[in-house]
Amino acid sequence: MNTSVHLLASAPDQLLPARELMAFTLASHIILVPLGVALPLITLVMHYRGLRHKDATALLLARRWSAVMAVQFAVGVVTGTVLSFEFGLLWPGLMGRWGDVFGIGFGVEAWAFFLEAVLIAIYLYGWRRLKPRTHFLLGLPLPAAALLGAFGILAANSWMNTPRGFSLDSAGHPADVNIWKAIFTPMFGPQYWHFVVAMLITAGYTVAGVYAVGWLRGRHDRYHRLGFAVPFTIAAVATPVQFVLGDSIARSVFHKQPVKFAAMEVVWKTDTRVPEYLFGRLRSDGSVSGGIRVPLLDSLLAGFSPDTRVVGLTSVPPDQRPTVLQATIAHWAFDIMVLIGSALVLLALWYGLVWLRHRRLPASKWFYRSAAFAGLFSVVAVECGWIATEVGRQPWIVYQNMRVAEAVTATRSSTLWIMFGLVVVVYLFIFGSLLVVLLKLRTRWRDADAETAAGRSADPPETDGPYGPRTSVPAGEGGGAPPAGDRT
Repeated sequence: MNTSVHLLASAPDQLLPARELMAFTLASHIILVPLGVALPLITLVMHYRGLRHKDATALLLARRWSAVMAVQFAVGVVTGTVLSFEFGLLWPGLMGRWGDVFGIGFGVEAWAFFLEAVLIAIYLYGWRRLKPRTHFLLGLPLPAAALLGAFGILAANSWMNTPRGFSLDSAGHPADVNIWKAIFTPMFGPQYWHFVVAMLITAGYTVAGVYAVGWLRGRHDRYHRLGFAVPFTIAAVATPVQFVLGDSIARSVFHKQPVKFAAMEVVWKTDTRVPEYLFGRLRSDGSVSGGIRVPLLDSLLAGFSPDTRVVGLTSVPPDQRPTVLQATIAHWAFDIMVLIGSALVLLALWYGLVWLRHRRLPASKWFYRSAAFAGLFSVVAVECGWIATEVGRQPWIVYQNMRVAEAVTATRSSTLWIMFGLVVVVYLFIFGSLLVVLLKLRTRWRDADAETAAGRSADPPETDGPYGPRTSVPAGEGGGAPPAGDRT
């Protein structure tokens, strides 16, 4: 029996269903996170453009995006709350022993959720009741509230990767907790900014992708051009920044979590002049089958020198490192993330070069086909980033302090599998409902646009313009609905 099989056989029966349930809910929730974190900023940029240039089309887009933002936030609160409960239900050992050290991150996130809910309600209400400048100013705290939520959850996760801010008493329990050190751990900065920029990129490409599809279907009006250009420009500017941040966080993992780095790069033995493997599968004897081998590259990327010493998986005992399968999963997730990031850099450069040379949007159908899928692939990259982070840390739930098996619930595995099945059914209903609501909004907006284009009155509030009834907005402060030629 090899080491991996032995480790799996010695794990508690409830560990697998607990992991699968947590992985499913986290992977589902993270689909919504980019829009929750970054859509408020993108919406306010469009809102500002509308006010600055008295652009009714921009105001209409901002108003519609704010409706999507509210619907997405409502669903995100549900899935995020489920995750919060799961930490206590599935991993009582973690929360019971370490909650006093890193639990403040979850508290910050909860307050941020509450604050963001209030601000979104005010922002939606303001379209019909507030003066334009007042409305916009009241919306400005929204991105900060979204970033505060990300701050809380990333503080907790970075602490799990590089735990600090405590000492252990004679019984092995945390004591002398220093909250500031527990929040601002060595991995917090790299993880936080890498995550925030990833959310901005993903949300920008996802929103732009909707209008890229419209362009491919022949909708070349100003409404679709502006709806594409603003979010895509934001994402395109952030993409090369993310490439630099990604390199920085990989180097931080190399220094702070060398065994995780070894798993992500499938390095078996500690050595210098280590090659880089693009994909491939780690075998139990330490060899890598398949993939593309690039000599010296791993050492060069880690320390800018072929003589850089890279720690291997065998530097620690088998029960303190990821299994061969887990290392392969982390490696593939990392490589897919880097591959997608590289492709997005090329897409952003394509967009930037066309704009610098011709001061217009690209005209190639292949560009818009690529842009239509950029959001989807960005979500895949985000999922892969979390997989690499969490799987690469195995078997630790708190790095070098508590194993996952020590934190798992004592609930029977059969009960956890039933819970897993119920959660899948509930999530299918939730995400199905989200899709139905978004499609209904799209249909309503298209019908309103068709009514306007035909010269007939649309149902309120579309006929009232971005700031509701004309009588509620002082003359010169509101914006009317876009001309018929500007919408489809």
